[in-house]
Amino acid sequence: MPRSRHIALAALAALVVLSGCASGGGKAKKDQRYLAQDVETLYTAARETLDRRNYRLAAAQFDEVERQHPYSVWARRAQLMSSFSYYVSGQYGEAIAAAQRFLSLHPGSREAPYAYYMVALSYYNQITGVEKDQKITQQALDALGELIRRYPNTDYAADARLKIDLARDHLAGKEMEIGRFYQGQGLYLAAIIRFRTVVERYETTSHAPEALERLVESYLAMGIPEEAVKAAAVLGNNYPGSKWYERSYKLIERWVPEAPKKTASQG
Repeated sequence: MPRSRHIALAALAALVVLSGCASGGGKAKKDQRYLAQDVETLYTAARETLDRRNYRLAAAQFDEVERQHPYSVWARRAQLMSSFSYYVSGQYGEAIAAAQRFLSLHPGSREAPYAYYMVALSYYNQITGVEKDQKITQQALDALGELIRRYPNTDYAADARLKIDLARDHLAGKEMEIGRFYQGQGLYLAAIIRFRTVVERYETTSHAPEALERLVESYLAMGIPEEAVKAAAVLGNNYPGSKWYERSYKLIERWVPEAPKKTASQG
């Protein structure tokens, strides 16, 4: 089970353990689960469905708890359980909606960090390859950042920090893909804008060295050798052993022979 699901499931169990759980009459027949029933019976049936890993049905049953008994403490628990059930079944939009509904009704609850975590995870798990639109990646980054800002000392925030690094790397990868495309089309100014975005906004990601080398190429192609030398210098200072530095240094030696070696390699 992935780390995130471990955290989510363990935390949920701690949050919603019931003292004096309903005894007897807890099972609901499938053809009766949407009929009016007492709240404990509804909730227990939903928990049993979740335990059987029938997540989609469990989510619907938890929603039914809230629908039939909206003002009970069980409804609050059911909202979190519904969000988790939707999440593990891959219904991320519904998981987000359930968690956000909980937050709108119980913003000061001690379970609020968990709800924010469900929102962030649900966005994060929808991140797609860099060849596609990255709107969802930015939403994941925003949700992860909100979680860390509000609850910095929680286990949820610790996991979110790891995911932020990966999300940022993903966004940088998208900028690189677009930049390489522009560069291949001879649209060097447009390419430079993308590569500079990586260097300035995503400087800690794995894409920064290549972005600097691509800047060297693009500046040289545009006939701006002084900017190429500056980019190579930054690359030499920060990533002196990388293949991208070796490539940029060879380009500077070839096209800007008058540039001092120290400038190209050390700044």
